Amino acid sequence: MKRLIPTAALAALAIVGTASQAQTAKFAVDPTHTFVMYEMGHYGTSTNRGRFSTKDGSIALDVAARTGKVDITMDMSSINTGVDQLNRHVQSKDFFNVADFPTARFVGDKLEFNGDKVTAVLGTLTLMGKTHPVTLRALRFNCYQSPMLKRQICGGDFETTVARSLWGLTWGLNFGFEDNVRLVIQVEAINLPN
Repeated sequence: MKRLIPTAALAALAIVGTASQAQTAKFAVDPTHTFVMYEMGHYGTSTNRGRFSTKDGSIALDVAARTGKVDITMDMSSINTGVDQLNRHVQSKDFFNVADFPTARFVGDKLEFNGDKVTAVLGTLTLMGKTHPVTLRALRFNCYQSPMLKRQICGGDFETTVARSLWGLTWGLNFGFEDNVRLVIQVEAINLPN
């Protein structure tokens, strides 16, 4: 019904907006500010929405070399549709089979830039034991010095559309639930001290 995409981590690559550095900067994904939201058509009428939380993640970025890596693990049991009964259904074997596949993982290993800003993260999403390529496009991102943490924070919003059937999520396709799922990833990451 939904397509989770640890791709959420990709957004954290927003760190590219940081001051130019000749070294790789390392960031830890903040799970309290990093989520994957999904939107899926429902009988050609309304849009079914929900979100997943991240378990942990890391980002490494070398702005000068325009390289980086994103690695984020998502907690599949954290699905929140706003309806308890639906939450239990999407955790079942009909959908994500959380008992056998409690996490999903996004690994991004190629970044696209416009000037010194990240515009996309290309990588793979592993979900329910299957891995397929996913590209996250930046909607917005920024880096700032946190007045509370006294550390640099980078984050933003990224999006993609995936076909859930690629990962074996086919329930409802024959009676009104769409295959294509839009994912919007909100991410923030905290710069780690050297």
